[in-house]
Amino acid sequence: MPQSRQKMHCVSESGGESFGAGSSSYPDADCDKIRNCKDIQKPHYIGHRSRVKNKFLTTGFSGWNDYEILEFALFFALPRGDTKEIAKNLIKKFGSLKQVIDACAQDLALTKGVSKDHCAVFINFLKSFSSLYHKLKIKEAASLSSPSQTVDYLSSLLSGEKEEKFHMILLDSANKVIDCLELSSGTVNKSVVFPRQAAAAALNCKAASAIIAHNHPGGTLSPSKNDVEATKAVKEALKAVEAELIDHIIIAGNSYFSFREYNLL
Repeated sequence: MPQSRQKMHCVSESGGESFGAGSSSYPDADCDKIRNCKDIQKPHYIGHRSRVKNKFLTTGFSGWNDYEILEFALFFALPRGDTKEIAKNLIKKFGSLKQVIDACAQDLALTKGVSKDHCAVFINFLKSFSSLYHKLKIKEAASLSSPSQTVDYLSSLLSGEKEEKFHMILLDSANKVIDCLELSSGTVNKSVVFPRQAAAAALNCKAASAIIAHNHPGGTLSPSKNDVEATKAVKEALKAVEAELIDHIIIAGNSYFSFREYNLL
């Protein structure tokens, strides 16, 4: 008769028993490994997302690099995988976090790890969501009394756009925002199209006043001759429907030009 093997076990340092598969036992050397398993270092990426999240909850974005902010944002678009490398590649390709957010989905998708139909869409969503927040902020305010709020909203809409767009903020007699509209985009004859569109919008909303704005995709901040002529024409068109033009703001990159501040109205 073959001699039966005695079942052996080793006790872990936590007090629990550790057994091999079936009736086989761990060799003494393996028992030593089990006793010392707590000394084995975990890979650095284990718990990384939790650490980043806790850092945000503790400090906000204070002291963060661009790629770290983008890396954290991408956690919500890519539930698995290394978003740090993707974030660094995007920042390197486009130059800054703002330029990444301003980029179109097609360009974003050229970066490894960024899918056109998911990750790129999420990045575009971030900009749209920011613009919506600023729009709701000025619409819910008792009155539009802060020029910085207006510029923040218009910058979130127009900065980084690749084509020229014309927007309008309509206000009531108490200076409360009635609506924010995009009236046109692309190359148009401003002095002809803008006055007609502005007057129609003001009349439809029964607005008492309005702020118009457009962007300069090329980055030049100074108003062109056409901009000046269009502003005068819009002012007269609004006057015809008993509305006042408060300002015309040009957005170019991270800067703005106000016709009102330069006494050009």
